[in-house]
Amino acid sequence: MGSVKVLVIGTGGREHALARALALDPAVTEVHAAPGNPGIAAVATLHEVDPMSGTAVAALAAELGADLVVVGPEAPLVAGVADAVRAKGIAVFGPSRAAARLEGSKDFAKGVMNAAGVPTAGSRTCTTADEVAAALEAFGAPYVVKDDALAAGKGVVVTRDRDEALAHAAGCDRVVVEEFLDGPEVSVFAICDGTTAYALQPAQDFKRIFDGGRGPNTGGMGSYTPLTWAQPDLPDVVLETIVRPTLAEMAGRGTPFVGCLYVGLALTHAGPRVIEFNVRFGDPDIQPVLAVLDSPLGQLLAAAAEGRLRDVPAPVFRDQAAVTVVLASAGYPESSSKGDVITGADLAEQQQDVDVIHAGTALQDGDLVTAGGRVLAVRAVGADVAAARRTAYAAADLVSFPGMQRRSDIAAEPLGVVEGASLR
Repeated sequence: MGSVKVLVIGTGGREHALARALALDPAVTEVHAAPGNPGIAAVATLHEVDPMSGTAVAALAAELGADLVVVGPEAPLVAGVADAVRAKGIAVFGPSRAAARLEGSKDFAKGVMNAAGVPTAGSRTCTTADEVAAALEAFGAPYVVKDDALAAGKGVVVTRDRDEALAHAAGCDRVVVEEFLDGPEVSVFAICDGTTAYALQPAQDFKRIFDGGRGPNTGGMGSYTPLTWAQPDLPDVVLETIVRPTLAEMAGRGTPFVGCLYVGLALTHAGPRVIEFNVRFGDPDIQPVLAVLDSPLGQLLAAAAEGRLRDVPAPVFRDQAAVTVVLASAGYPESSSKGDVITGADLAEQQQDVDVIHAGTALQDGDLVTAGGRVLAVRAVGADVAAARRTAYAAADLVSFPGMQRRSDIAAEPLGVVEGASLR
């Protein structure tokens, strides 16, 4: 593959981690990002754009002469931004609007899984309070209630409190009520070109805001890889039993899936079962995976976007571990404090084997300030998980801002042990 100019769409930690990894690819000559954030500006040229406007994103890609556009967040994908870029003849890593319904609608995703024979939780789609009550009765506690639409990672309630489950459902237009899947949760990311797929190394994400899996769900408070306790062939099992059947089903519907298929799994006593699909890289769980990726990311994503994934080698990973610790703003996840001055991020970045991923940051009068719920992620690499964890937390200790929240137990032990008592 010749030189590649890449445009990354998005503003968060996922986009910063992607831009860093793309900049390390020797075939990638330029990395651009829109709108980006102060951290991404260190590795990419930033541009103003409305990421939800397919017309604007396509025009920017054409103006830059981009060879590849990587659409990071789910909302632009569900809105069809990738379609507008493809219509300009520019390669896009990200699914079409039709294929992005795998994340845009839980009900649609369940229908695809069931048609493809993918192992997943039993479910019922409900639009009335009576239907919800009947579904809760059928599946029993713990209750799992999911908003059918996009909810920024916070549309799911898992609880033993029936009233809490009913209240969550009442706040949504339509919900999917599912049986509870017991067992550790795992994230597997599959790079797909519509027919061929490669799985990345599994990771684990800690969703609850407080230590021990307490408090409300968030977009993710930390993550790590590798999962030495998981079955070694898990990526192959996921490809064979989940990803390939899903790709075949989507292709059969005339909506081939190109991009990253995130497979959120529960490792149950009956084997891996799908909790959910997303249509993009997870944040922060992709961050440690990219930290140990030993393959050129740009070449991999370009091959997928151009339908020639078979022509490039499967991704390989260094024999190391990586841990990401998220630093969140005051009030998160119910709200977020903005404009608080951040200190120590540059000092943390200077530590060996550490980088600081920006998610919700901005520059204000020359100061780095908070601009979102999850503000920064401190990522460290080490010989094993314990070493990476020590380094990540030592670096995180150097960062502060008013009301900062972080968990102290990221990668301390597998989810399902830490989180199981409080139902993830």
